[in-house]
Amino acid sequence: MAGWGEADQSLVPGAGVVAEASWIDVRGGGLTALERLTSEELEELYSGRLRDPSAPNEVRLPSRSESGPVSRRLVLSVLESWGLHQYLEAGELLTSELVSNAVRHAAGRTIGLHVSRKPGWLRIEVRDSSRALPCMILAEATPVNERGRGLRIVDDLADRWGADLLPRGKGVWFELKVRERP
Repeated sequence: MAGWGEADQSLVPGAGVVAEASWIDVRGGGLTALERLTSEELEELYSGRLRDPSAPNEVRLPSRSESGPVSRRLVLSVLESWGLHQYLEAGELLTSELVSNAVRHAAGRTIGLHVSRKPGWLRIEVRDSSRALPCMILAEATPVNERGRGLRIVDDLADRWGADLLPRGKGVWFELKVRERP
């Protein structure tokens, strides 16, 4: 994906398998190391990275169902560290929907989780290797088919959302309006 691995990652904390999956290793063919990491090891590898405004605000996760809970915990950690407690529930739920969609539909080996804040806005983006843009299913969900409502939830809860084509895939994002405290 665009921009992954461009910064020097020699300061990424971790030991053992976590150190083996440093950013440069992942980009340089160590994807297998990333895929071998447990959820706890992924959180250890990335926990400080997203909270630190001076570090690249994107992390790479294996495209597997276990990445959903990891991404939610990472987003919760970032929002708490930024003092955005009133956005914890919405941020967690919406992140979960985007990650689930990327894992279920993109068929790539990794997904990217990008968290950023600019004056008045919080933005969370999930990037994957598919260039197929998402579509919202407008039909009412039935008890037989409970899937297909993720983007409706995103549409209902986010202040705005969308999808952007990237050079090697797409990014699906949502934004929440942040009330800045005086």
